[in-house]
Amino acid sequence: MTALPKLTDATLTLDGRVAILTFNRDDVRNALTSTELVSDIVNTLQWTGSCLDASVLIITGAGSAFSAGGNIKTMGERAKAPAHELQRNYRTGIQRIPLAMQDADIPVIAAINGPAIGAGFDLANMCDIRIGSTEAQFGETFVNLGIIPGDGGAWFLNRLLGYQRAAELTLTGRIIKAEEAKALGILLEVTEPGELMAAARKLAGKIAAKPPQAIRYAKRLLKLSQRQNLDEHLDACSAFQAICHKTEDHQEALRAFFDKRKGDFKGR
Repeated sequence: MTALPKLTDATLTLDGRVAILTFNRDDVRNALTSTELVSDIVNTLQWTGSCLDASVLIITGAGSAFSAGGNIKTMGERAKAPAHELQRNYRTGIQRIPLAMQDADIPVIAAINGPAIGAGFDLANMCDIRIGSTEAQFGETFVNLGIIPGDGGAWFLNRLLGYQRAAELTLTGRIIKAEEAKALGILLEVTEPGELMAAARKLAGKIAAKPPQAIRYAKRLLKLSQRQNLDEHLDACSAFQAICHKTEDHQEALRAFFDKRKGDFKGR
């Protein structure tokens, strides 16, 4: 197994092909700025690309919040830097997350235990699937502070909800609760707080039980479909399908189907 990356402000576990990344900066409500969480997230996502023992990643927060996004207490001090330096800091800082998330081969599930605000909301929207507890809240709140989503949040929210609803949330900066988030399609499921991780693990387990290579290629196709025309996408489908047909796991899946049993997949 590929060794787990060394993280600073988060912990990472791997069990049964399910990796769990937990933010551990409850002192700042798991803010992504003024902590090492950006690097921890990026390093974890890069690790999933080389660790073939992981089939799905769950991201969650320890404490009261999923992530408060930017640390408002340090925001005014950061704004004193020249504009060109601030721009570079975004490119070399928080914008590393959407690029790493876009390149992630395995599915990423956000288990949203509490408020996901600003960049924390955007991070949740970058994930493939979102499950939230009844204590979860969401807000694209940048305009409330006289700024905009500098982490690509408008790009993700637009694709998740469509332009009109993304515009309403972005331009009003209002906070929504879990049930409305589910009604809008932000959340797949809402649970009681004590049941959140069990629900996330259950869903992750269903994914992890499938042939690992097929999961990675299916995830890649879903991402490619967002930016390809149909001809390009069909080319990718035929290439990935040819590869899958040649895997040992495909043959095992066929045997398991005819034997009426669960498959024993090795990722080969």
